[in-house]
Parts: sequence; C-alpha cells; structure tokens
Amino acid sequence: MSATLGMLLSRLDPSLKILMVERLGKVAGESTHSLNNAGTGHAGYCELNYTPEKDDGSVDISKALTINAGFEVSLQFWSWLVEQHLLPATHEFINPIAHQSFVWGDKDVAFLRKRFELLQKHHLFEEMEYSEDHAVLRKWMPLVMAHRNQKQKIAATQVKHGSDIDFGSLTRNLIKSLKKQDNFELKLCHSIETLKQLSNGQWKVSLKERQTETTHSIEAGFVFIGAGGGALPLLQKAGLPESKGYGGFPVSGQWLVCKSPELVKKHHTKVYGRAPSGSPPMSVPHLDARIIDGEPALIFGPYAGFTTKFLKEGSIFDLFGTVKPSNLKPMLAVAYDNMDLTRYLLKGAMQSHTERVGALANFYAGAKEDEWSLEPAGHRVQIIKDCNSKGGKLEFGTEIITSKDGSLASLLGASPGASISVQAMIEVIERCFKKQIKSAEWKNKMKEMIPSYGESLDDNVDLLHTIRHRTRTVLGLDLSNSKHKRI
Repeated sequence: MSATLGMLLSRLDPSLKILMVERLGKVAGESTHSLNNAGTGHAGYCELNYTPEKDDGSVDISKALTINAGFEVSLQFWSWLVEQHLLPATHEFINPIAHQSFVWGDKDVAFLRKRFELLQKHHLFEEMEYSEDHAVLRKWMPLVMAHRNQKQKIAATQVKHGSDIDFGSLTRNLIKSLKKQDNFELKLCHSIETLKQLSNGQWKVSLKERQTETTHSIEAGFVFIGAGGGALPLLQKAGLPESKGYGGFPVSGQWLVCKSPELVKKHHTKVYGRAPSGSPPMSVPHLDARIIDGEPALIFGPYAGFTTKFLKEGSIFDLFGTVKPSNLKPMLAVAYDNMDLTRYLLKGAMQSHTERVGALANFYAGAKEDEWSLEPAGHRVQIIKDCNSKGGKLEFGTEIITSKDGSLASLLGASPGASISVQAMIEVIERCFKKQIKSAEWKNKMKEMIPSYGESLDDNVDLLHTIRHRTRTVLGLDLSNSKHKRI
C-alpha cells in the first residue's frame, strides 16, 4: 500500500518530498512477503467467500463485482509502470494462471451453480466456465481429480485469465524505482515512537533507529500509515477522533508447501474451495501453483491459528497494547460473540501434520506427508468496529480511515488487500488531496496512468474490453498472445 501510494504521488507531483519508514531491515518482509499472502491477484473469480450465500439461499455477488473492478485498476497502473520502464519484465512479479473454484456434495454444488449463473451474466465475469463433468474437470485440474471417486458429486468454475502475483517482488521493484528519485528517501530499521499534530497542522513524527536506539524527529504535511497488522497501534498513537472505537482481531496462518518437481509440473492452477463452517474467511482452503522468488512451488492452506501478535516479527503483547477505553466495549462484545471462532483458531494451531495433510486430501487424494512441509504465513489483523446495536462487530475486509483535515490516513484490515492497493490508494488521494485531484493536471495524469479513472468498469462494457486487451497484452496475461508460459 505505501509503495503504491508513494509511486502514485511521485508521478502526480514530482516536487513532493517522500520519506518511507520501515521497521525491518528490508522492505516487503511482513504481509507483502510472498509466502505471507496468497499471491492470487484477488479478482473474485475463485474466492467463494466474496459471494456469500444468504439465509434465504440467494447468493450476493456485489462484493465480487467491486473487487474485480478494483483489481482491474491495479492491472492498469502496473501496465503503465511496465510501459514506462518503472517496473521490470512482468514475469518477475506476475504470471498467468487459471483461477478455479472446486466443491463437492449436493449443497455446495448447488451453491456454486447459482453463483456461476449470476456472475457469468455480468460482463466482468463473462468468460467464466462451469462444469460438473468429471472428464472435463480432469482436464482443468488433473492433480485435484487424481484418485477421485467417479461417483462423487462435484462442480467447478474456471476463469483462464487469472494471475499469480509475487507481491514481495512487486513492492521491492516499486521502491527500487522510487529510490532513483532525488525526492524519495527510505529509512530501514526505524520505528515510529510518537505521532503528534502541531498547531500549524503539520505532524511531528518521532523516529527511533532500532539498532542504535537513537531518536530524531521530522515534520510532515501528510502521513500515511500502511503498516499492515502494525497500522492500528500507530493510528492510536496519532490520537485521531476518527480512530476511536476501532480494535483488532489478529489471526496467524500456515501453509503446506511442496517443491517436488514431479508434483509441481502436474498442477498449474489456483483451486479454491469453501471455508469450513465457523472458520474465518481468510482461511478458505486453496491449492495453488505459485512462483515464489522465481521458484515454482505448490502451496495449500492457509491453516489459521490463534495469536496475540499483530505481526510475525511482533510482540505477544500487541493485542493487549491496543485495548483502550474507547474500544474496550466493542472488543469485549466481539470476543463474546465469536467464541466459536476463537476455539476454531486454537484448534487449528494445535493440529498435527497428519491432520493438516488430511485436509489437503480433499483437494489431492494422493498427498503424502513427506512431500509437504509446514511454512508460516502472514498474520492478519481483522477490524473490530464500534456498533451501537451490538456493541462491536468483526469485519473481514479493508477500511481507510482519514483525519478530518486530510493530513493523515491509514488502512486497516486484510483481504483483498494488495490486489486492490491501487484503488485503495486512489481513494486516499481523493480524500486527502481534494484540491489537487480536482486540478486538470492531476486528473490528466491520473487518466494517463489509469485510463478508466473516473469511469465505471461495472457499467461500461466496451471500456472494460479495451482495458483488458491492453493490460493482458502488456502484463503477459493474454495466453493466446503471450510470451509467458502458464504456471
């Protein structure tokens, strides 16, 4: 998020002085690191939690449409950066891969069929395919269909033009480009100690060099907090009235990873299923072909677990340190209402390797324990919001919080996260740089970087087709005319 905002602002106004502060000794070492996220390029094609089934049996596709349109905005910006040679060869951060959903059993098959019928009618999802035929699915996902009972009731959808994204590589390359500019500075191994707004509207930011523990202060006219799970504590330090009542619910995660060349070459898609009852949406099981730091691999998971740490390299006291009088009531209400979720996370943390491979067997019946190793995934901090009717509500999404004067902004939450980073940061710019974004200069530059800016891809079919032709060609996602090989 921060790298994206920095790149956007540096293009909109090259005179701006931009300082990025990172607590670790490297960038993209937490949530953005390859194994700490799904790398799916979330577009709503395969993630069934983005199309929830209501109590009356109907399926709500609105979130999938919003996320898909948001992801198209990211693809446009990345395409422009590639054309401007501000990003490297596209295979270093994005590769084409089919996005598939797979379910079994009468109830879930009926759900997937309803979901497909609704989505496929919309031009954003017009290329989606559906099948319940074992023979067809063996062609789509051979590893998933291997050793499967021919009488099992199954169904799947497929969108061929999906993507696998190494967000760690993407972020490092964005910052590499920013570092070539005289007006950009990166401070590694620095933490934010205090955030205080001065009478002149500027923010006084106290920084500590973590190795020497020396401190110094800077003043900034605008501050963005894009610290993933670490955003909430920093937002609380700023003392914004707009942040009152917000809390965080941390969730850890793990993957099963396989790098066996024999297995890797048999699976070339991302296959998502339905989350088990009582599990958080970010624990939707999926078997993915991935390219991580240039190396092909298969991952399965994630296995969500209980934690009190907001970051992998955080403290076990992170959660307790964010409990304030203003958010105590909503946090207690969420804790009371979500005891089943807490028990689920605790149970998941105590699973054996055999039990985890047993869950994988639903997707690959021939899985052998010695071919898969357990690797830690990233931590996610879900939003807890004050809700007058219930006292508190647990949100599984992302939310942008800005100060009344637009001098500070922060992003809280997780999924869909990095996939819609460009759309999210455009929203930050529109809220916090209201005067500038109304100028012809900024509007024209935004249209140059993101051709659909100011228009709706949900409504404009021709514009969508034009945009997709360009982005798929530039990013190598058009498999009919691509230099890339499908993963």
